[in-house]
Amino acid sequence: MHYTQFGPGGRQPSGRAQRGAKVKNPQPLSDQTLRNWVKAAAQGKLSGAGGKVVKPEDMELSRLRAENLRLKRELEIIKKAAAYFAKDAL
Repeated sequence: MHYTQFGPGGRQPSGRAQRGAKVKNPQPLSDQTLRNWVKAAAQGKLSGAGGKVVKPEDMELSRLRAENLRLKRELEIIKKAAAYFAKDAL
């Protein structure tokens, strides 16, 4: 299932907003704020910092860049662990 980000920690299935859907929300957000974000995203008018309109392609690119960075960090840790265990095996 593809998800679209709505605010800090909030995830909503892309497409139609589902009434009564549970959204992870570590910081208190009003229900109206979340509804406004869902409505703006549905209309393609979700704004970023400074009122800049954020396109869905830009949101996806940002998500992919963050995922790429996370995976690079994980790979670095795995390489170090493999070198450590290879050294012990000799």
